[in-house]
Amino acid sequence: MLCGLLFPLHAEDKRTIPLDLYLIIDGSSSLQNLKNDAITWISEQVLDRYLMEGDKITVWSAGDKAQVIYSDTISASSGTKEIKDKLQAMDTGAKKADFSGALRDAGSRVSQTSAGRLAFAMLITASAEGLEPVITANSQGLLRWFRSEKYERWQVLIVAPNIGKRVHQAGAAYMSSRR
Repeated sequence: MLCGLLFPLHAEDKRTIPLDLYLIIDGSSSLQNLKNDAITWISEQVLDRYLMEGDKITVWSAGDKAQVIYSDTISASSGTKEIKDKLQAMDTGAKKADFSGALRDAGSRVSQTSAGRLAFAMLITASAEGLEPVITANSQGLLRWFRSEKYERWQVLIVAPNIGKRVHQAGAAYMSSRR
């Protein structure tokens, strides 16, 4: 299901489940020279293609200390322009990227997500080393199910928080139907 979010939707495909997107962007100097490429990709491939009215988005700048730079529900009137403006204005001059702090905050927000909503997080960085402490640490189970997309000089780690419970439920339902 998560992988389907990354590929183009066909005309007959229409998402009906509201989405909660947790977007965590490297605020360290490692992304500084690549920021425009990453922001363009986020704008074109994520914001313009997948977000629709009623979806919620929270964006963190993971600099020396992670901080939310945008959080709101997409409406017909607001669209994604304000999000794009915040991304363009984001500072990428920090010495390190606090992905752990952003993930802890995202984890607490995910635990408050209403039933019937699809939640996923995207971590964007130029340095795989910046993600290493997060991947090796216990991030409240957030990184148990993830996919990594590598681009020329930066990468995206896509995480499906709370999908473990859904996988187990789907497996149990499948096994019980096979009897």
